[in-house]
Amino acid sequence: MANYPTIPLYNPHVIKNLHYFIVTTVFCTIFYLLSLWQHSPLVSLRSTAGVKANSGVPVPFCIDHNSTTSISPAPLNVNLDFSSRHHLPDPRPTAERAFNFPPCDASFSEYTPCQDVQRSLKFDRDRLIYRERHCPEKEELMKCRIPAPFGYRIPFRWPTSRDFVWYANVPHKELTIEKAKQNWVRFEKDRFKFPGGGTMFPRGAGAYIDDIGKLINLKDGSIRTAIDTGCGVASWGAYLISRDILTVSFAPKDTHEAQVQFALERGVPALIGVLASMRLPYPSRAFDMAHCSRCLIPWGQYDGIYLTEVDRVLRPGGYWILSGPPINWEKHWKGWERTPESLKEEQDVIEKAARSLCWKKLVQKDDLAIWQKPRNHAYCKNTRKISQNRPFCEAQDPDTAWNTKMDTCLTPLPEVTDIQEVSGGKLANWPDRLTSIPPRISRGSLNGITAEIFRENTELWKKRVAHYKAMDYQLADGGRYRNLLDMNSYLGGFAAALVDDPVWVMNIVPVEADINTLGVIYERGLIGTYQNWCEAMSTYPRTYDFIHGDSVFSLYQNRCNMEDIILEMDRILRPKGSVILRDDVDVLVKVKSIADAMQWETRIANHEEGPHRREKILLAAKQYWTVPFEQSKS
Repeated sequence: MANYPTIPLYNPHVIKNLHYFIVTTVFCTIFYLLSLWQHSPLVSLRSTAGVKANSGVPVPFCIDHNSTTSISPAPLNVNLDFSSRHHLPDPRPTAERAFNFPPCDASFSEYTPCQDVQRSLKFDRDRLIYRERHCPEKEELMKCRIPAPFGYRIPFRWPTSRDFVWYANVPHKELTIEKAKQNWVRFEKDRFKFPGGGTMFPRGAGAYIDDIGKLINLKDGSIRTAIDTGCGVASWGAYLISRDILTVSFAPKDTHEAQVQFALERGVPALIGVLASMRLPYPSRAFDMAHCSRCLIPWGQYDGIYLTEVDRVLRPGGYWILSGPPINWEKHWKGWERTPESLKEEQDVIEKAARSLCWKKLVQKDDLAIWQKPRNHAYCKNTRKISQNRPFCEAQDPDTAWNTKMDTCLTPLPEVTDIQEVSGGKLANWPDRLTSIPPRISRGSLNGITAEIFRENTELWKKRVAHYKAMDYQLADGGRYRNLLDMNSYLGGFAAALVDDPVWVMNIVPVEADINTLGVIYERGLIGTYQNWCEAMSTYPRTYDFIHGDSVFSLYQNRCNMEDIILEMDRILRPKGSVILRDDVDVLVKVKSIADAMQWETRIANHEEGPHRREKILLAAKQYWTVPFEQSKS
């Protein structure tokens, strides 16, 4: 039988080790529980509550650097919330301003701040100066939201909207009576119908444009941008769109009630404007074609100053088309209730003014007369002493056109080395014009903007617009939007990326921008205007389906109140319209707080390149609301 060693029941070394183990375990457990207690939410709130609001002591934000959990990229439509996760005592009531924007009275449903009828009566009626822009002073600015009329409906989709507008959206029947014989507009049950007629084209705008096309080439893409002065309901511009010609139509807010408003509801580019004493808000050499069809502008008066302004915005080699009095007066003088002598005298004065601008009269056939601007001023300068041409303007920027007085002097074209050369550079025909390097860039006219920057900007906006469409399904839905506004357009890349969609974009170059790029936008075959966003835009409420802004609030944050800009955006945005703004995150957080107070639906999303960029994207949608039924009856 084997002998096994005897183990004593009491071993001091074993007992000592067991003691150390128990003590260590107890202390570890205590410190672990203490740590959990210190990092619990309850203690965080209590400790934060003890920090004084003005102490400046930051609350630490802890990250577990030892975590092995992978972080998935945020979904595209994530709603980023930049509100504080830690709660300090409320600041004193005066430290933060509460925003409140109640609805305006129903009588303001068509309010246009800078063309207000009552304010305009304070100004000179000579040369229609009272119908120019006269904006309210700061203390006169309204702090309420402009309502849509009761029964307002989302406009028809393009191209149906060219021919139909809901009556509830523009409840004015005056033109259906005043222009009944001229086929402008008809009222049918719950809508207006636009047959395409006009004072000088009773057979319709399409047939009228066909007549013009027999005299000048409208098909080869050499004519892309046009301006219609005194446009009526903009049927001329509406029917040019199918021919790839983009027209800016303008007319004053006058006795022809709502004519520009009708144009916008039809989905046609238009602005409230008048030829009076100020330059039109467009750069020089912007339009391939200018048009007046019985627009009632006194072209020959005031030393031909209005024709001189058309010359400034007309491109070298561009056309001016005139129909209506006094053209073909021999046939129409009785119907116009004018004497043959007065009409002949009026035409003679216009012909003389056109010659003083070195224009060439191409043709006069039936009710149409067409003049052409020279491609350069070489010949004009050589013969001006003999032919008594008007003097050239000196020391004047021809592209400056915001609150700038018109002049009777001739805007000089850029110098050329050959009499056949096109001043400022020849443009490619459309659609190549869109992506060709604009002459203002290729010739170095814009400081710091190169051909390479232009190409990169074009590609950048293709990516950005694709990202927008992934976030805003309505923008991706071709036809849901028609009228678009870009508040800070730079080189027009946003509009260029949407050129294949059934939309048009009004490109804004703020007058405060470092570089005046509106001329480049027109050289691309796009349209736009100048604007100071501290003032209201020259348009009716509910003009745009969609508003885009790139860094526009950073540009204006020290110039005027942010809420006034957003109120103006709300005025010109249609119910159920959308907004996309991109800016610094701190700026967008402020914008969001104001937009929320206006009852917009808002969210902030990451930059398309990811969450680590300070620049973020704010998406907003204006809710549908109208004047209450009770107020609409009064």
